[in-house]
Amino acid sequence: MKGFVLGGVSSGVGKTVATLAIAHALGEAGYTVQPAKAGPDFIDPSHHEAVTGRPSRTLDCWLCGEAGVRRNYYRGEGDICVVEGVMGLYDGDGSSTAMVADALSVPVVLVVDASAGMESVAATALGFREYASRIGRDVEVAGIVAQRAHGGRHEAGIRDALPDELTYFGRIPPLPDLEIPSRHLGLHLGEEAPLSSEALAAASEHLDAERLAAVASAPPAPPAEPSVSRATPATPRVAVASDAAFCFVYPATLERLRDGGRLETFSPLAGDPVPDCGGVYLPGGYPELHAETLAASGTLDELERRASEGLPVLGECGGLMAMAESLTTADGETHAMAGILPATVEMCERYQALNHVELEARSDGPTATAGSRLRGHEFHYSTATLTAGADARFAFETVRGEGIDGGHDGLCEYDSLATYAHVHAESGAFDRFLEWLA
Repeated sequence: MKGFVLGGVSSGVGKTVATLAIAHALGEAGYTVQPAKAGPDFIDPSHHEAVTGRPSRTLDCWLCGEAGVRRNYYRGEGDICVVEGVMGLYDGDGSSTAMVADALSVPVVLVVDASAGMESVAATALGFREYASRIGRDVEVAGIVAQRAHGGRHEAGIRDALPDELTYFGRIPPLPDLEIPSRHLGLHLGEEAPLSSEALAAASEHLDAERLAAVASAPPAPPAEPSVSRATPATPRVAVASDAAFCFVYPATLERLRDGGRLETFSPLAGDPVPDCGGVYLPGGYPELHAETLAASGTLDELERRASEGLPVLGECGGLMAMAESLTTADGETHAMAGILPATVEMCERYQALNHVELEARSDGPTATAGSRLRGHEFHYSTATLTAGADARFAFETVRGEGIDGGHDGLCEYDSLATYAHVHAESGAFDRFLEWLA
């Protein structure tokens, strides 16, 4: 499958809108688009899926390694893969957009804010193209998409100023209907605030779909997949929470759980009973926006009872919050949560952690063996405070990142574990979880 990376000159330049408009343009031209996202993100991919109808692949060199990036790319299906970058093209020490483009050996289409420039847009793009060689990255900036650019003289000035080695792929006009509302963790999800097909059609009219398709190239073949025991009737059943409160999960994670186990979803928000299973996975999401409903649903009470009887419950970020004794929301309201973990959680006005993380296992546990390391990422606005007098057990030392208390992550109680870190299936954590349940 051929593809290209859509890089930005900075954060906030409009990469997501450009990605969606390009996907729409390519779709209208008859191409099947496989979306992907460089970097650890759950929100932008939800918009990708809303437009293309396909789950967006996560491509992050820190989370997956370069081999894992190529494997995840090739698990997608389509004619052209459009990879939305993260931050500015060269920003990020753990996994920048440039690092992902280098790992895949595919070209970069640069999104440049043209709202207040013409010839300077060309100068900016040329600088981004030349900078790759200065830092030893094999990154080809093939051309630009001019974001927030008008037509007529404005567009002509940008196009005519580009040197021959940079292609003009078109522009995104400054339309008010191309704004996606945001909140504390980023944009609203794709199913909450999708861009209208009319707005995307209006934007895509000014993009050259055939030129974009022509610049795409195929990455080298990925290494062989790590061996995974395929599911049988005797393999463990894993119950995965899935609703508006628990919606941050990578497609690769669900694929790995389906490959090696039997997966069943349930909704704590709807008050669903916990399925008959060998283990539960509570992914991240927005429990803070649904705390009152969760507290009243009864599902969390059942989770606590089942956990106290030995059912392993694995929580990540939002899952950790739901497994705590209580959750205090931004408006000061405190709601009882499952009470599996000896901790209380409180929302803060500013984010408390935003980073790639690395964790070292202190002993054998549900997601790692003693001494092994997991890589993931953390992004949250809450703090977790251990209950006074509690005999807290932590599964991990934080080699990089904040974790729960600045030095540890993975709070344990019974056979359950919760982290602030999100990990990808390429980390091996979910293979280990299935082994733990077997």
